[in-house]
Amino acid sequence: MSDALRRAKRLVVGVIGFTILLIGILMIILPGPAFILIPVGLAILATQFAWARRLLKKVKRKIK
Repeated sequence: MSDALRRAKRLVVGVIGFTILLIGILMIILPGPAFILIPVGLAILATQFAWARRLLKKVKRKIK
């Protein structure tokens, strides 16, 4: 995979993941399934970012 393609993939995953995560955070205040969207957004981000992987593990532990 070329460097440009890798960067483009990381950007697309970041935009989609942050968008879903932001919608989930907004649903804490607004009506909606925040407890579903926040982990989904983190799972998407965790495919490319180590900090999201660590945070997702913490969220999973709290859910259990």
